[in-house]
Amino acid sequence: MTDATPNPEITPTGTRIPLHHEGPLGSVEAEVATVAAALCALTVGGAALVEPIPRGSTPPFGTGTVLSPWPNRVRDGRWELDGQEQVLDLTERERGNALHGLLRHADYVVRERTASSVTLGALIAPQHGWPFLLDTWVSYELVDDGLRVRHGVTNLADRSAPYAIGTHPFLRVGDTPVEELTLTAPAPRFVEVDERLNPVGVAPVAGTARDLTGGSRVGDLDLDTAYAGVEHRDGASAWLTAPDGARTELLQDPDWSYLQVFTTDLYPDQTDGHRRRAVAVEPMTAPPDALNSGEGLVWLEPGSSWSGGWGLRYVPAG
Repeated sequence: MTDATPNPEITPTGTRIPLHHEGPLGSVEAEVATVAAALCALTVGGAALVEPIPRGSTPPFGTGTVLSPWPNRVRDGRWELDGQEQVLDLTERERGNALHGLLRHADYVVRERTASSVTLGALIAPQHGWPFLLDTWVSYELVDDGLRVRHGVTNLADRSAPYAIGTHPFLRVGDTPVEELTLTAPAPRFVEVDERLNPVGVAPVAGTARDLTGGSRVGDLDLDTAYAGVEHRDGASAWLTAPDGARTELLQDPDWSYLQVFTTDLYPDQTDGHRRRAVAVEPMTAPPDALNSGEGLVWLEPGSSWSGGWGLRYVPAG
């Protein structure tokens, strides 16, 4: 007879891995999940930098998950490789697209771990529309002012493989209501989309409601928008500022030239179950539908590797 009592370590996000670092701003704490290598929580000196994922739920709106080997959408789930059409599974069925890669529900394996860092790995096996074998990893490391993240991939296939990556953090600045924060992103262009959110062109942000270069109140925004030509100011590609001046900054490597901003009023509040405003600010190496446009793709020769990173930095008030 077997014991049917569920293992308390098993959650909808897999195993939850706590991380801890002591720095000049106080304790830096994070929690990472093995499913989708999701960032479940991050605080600096008690101030939350991301929306936390409750232990008993899946990540709402894909919160904190890794988007690999492509971020955003592939139109109709179809793309061409060496003259042959590839057909991916449609994972955004209501719009008829393949969304956010192939690892959104994968349970990563812990490859290395310290008190303040963890490296998780997952294979991307050949499957519908994807005839490659890739070994991927992501490393989370706490630092004095927040978090640094590195992503890596090695092509184990016998042919060249395209690759792009993104992540899906919903950002906060401590306990300040998200609608009261100001979002700044020094990106000069945005991706125009059709009714299925697939790209149809690129346009300047100047003079549009999508212009975040001078900062906009999050409560006034209605966005599900990719930005191109992202500028990096002291490493930061976007930042949220509270009324008292405290900031959460998104950092991106110089070759991460794209950013997705998504606002919603339907984010579930874990304290009372009500819906509220939230904002995802998502670093990406490539724009939507990159498997068709080729923009931002890294092409990996057999046996070759690539790595790149992003991070979150907390700047306290004053």
